[in-house]
Amino acid sequence: MTTTQGTESRTHWSETAAEVVGRLRATFNSGVTRPLDWRVSQLQRLRSLLVENEQELIEALWADLRKNAAEAKVQEIDFTVADIDEALADLESWLEPRPVEVPAHFGPTTTAYTTYDPLGVVLVIAPWNFPLHLLIDPIIGALAAGNTVVAKPSEMSVHTSAVASRLLREYFDADVLTVVEGGAEETTALLAQRFDHIFYTGNGAVGRVVMAAAAKNLTPVTLELGGKSPVFVAPDADVEETAKRLVGAKFGNAGQQCVAPDYVLADPATAAALVPALRAAVDAQFGFTPQTAADFGRIINERHFDRLTALLDSGRVAVGGQHDRDDLFIAPTVLTDVDPASSVMQEEIFGPILAVVEVADLDAAIVFINEREKPLALYAFTESEATKSRLVKETSSGGVAWGQPVIQLLMTGLPFGGVGESGLGRYHGRYSLEAFSHLKAVADVPLN
Repeated sequence: MTTTQGTESRTHWSETAAEVVGRLRATFNSGVTRPLDWRVSQLQRLRSLLVENEQELIEALWADLRKNAAEAKVQEIDFTVADIDEALADLESWLEPRPVEVPAHFGPTTTAYTTYDPLGVVLVIAPWNFPLHLLIDPIIGALAAGNTVVAKPSEMSVHTSAVASRLLREYFDADVLTVVEGGAEETTALLAQRFDHIFYTGNGAVGRVVMAAAAKNLTPVTLELGGKSPVFVAPDADVEETAKRLVGAKFGNAGQQCVAPDYVLADPATAAALVPALRAAVDAQFGFTPQTAADFGRIINERHFDRLTALLDSGRVAVGGQHDRDDLFIAPTVLTDVDPASSVMQEEIFGPILAVVEVADLDAAIVFINEREKPLALYAFTESEATKSRLVKETSSGGVAWGQPVIQLLMTGLPFGGVGESGLGRYHGRYSLEAFSHLKAVADVPLN
């Protein structure tokens, strides 16, 4: 993308950002996007793109993140295709108007219902950590809702951005879906335009920039952010099984996941038993030399590598700690003796480092969680229904999962989104349709 200044940033075919949005708005205003058949056909195109180009996409993900083929296929392609299939199967029923009960004093012939109205032109800004899935998944909802789309892939995941952008241009009419590649300048130019919805996945700092820009046009936003998702390990938990599940959830994608467990809270005895179990689980999953493991990824770039290795001094390295800047490798690492005021506890880790913090008991854990920003997810390992109930009722988070971190993300019947610092809005399944639609109220009072 060649650029000039601000809102004059141009796409590869020399359109300004304003011209791109104007062209897509003309398509939307023509009414072509509203019929069910059109929406279905766009979803089918999206599905074909993923299925027909699977190998090329897997290779791009390996180049960006050293993501192994099996992980890339399951997390970035199959998961996304499953979301498309659900939309294709259920979209017609989702779109059916919903009757609303009318108070008796309005008379027996008065009716009312709600219907989903497409918003118009939407902007999807994707992150680098799951650069394919988190680009395509919001587009599913946007197209299913009958919108036109500007897609902005992350410039940090260079290879996936290039391949996905090329394929989207091949499979879609540019008057329906336009891809804009580039960095901060291009994103700034887009944010200066009037969209009908902006969907951003990333960090809170940029989320604030997106929200401030959207406010100038009163544009609604969905912000999928992150935060420090805590794990409470209760004394009654099976420590060995807990460690296995924590390792699988934490160290996938080298810990670069917004819903990854960020830190563990446990009483001193439980923490003492958990750490060697984590060491054994890491060895079992990645071997004694994780740098050579086929299923352990790499940090996205040097800047994030340096940020993460600086956090290693926040506690005692009990597991891992090895790192190689030339290879962008940081071993699965567990820190103990972590001071709650240390740097590793001040920001979302977003890497293969798990901090273990000792607390006296459940009461102290709840206080610890509530003293901090609301996380995207809260996890706990316990057999106690009373403990689960207290954590649900006495803390606030985007979602909760017992016994298996990240599982809530994989259930499209559940809404996915944050609260407070961890995000605004929700999507997945029917919730994606709702995110990109206006729920319109309709009342009908007959004249006779």
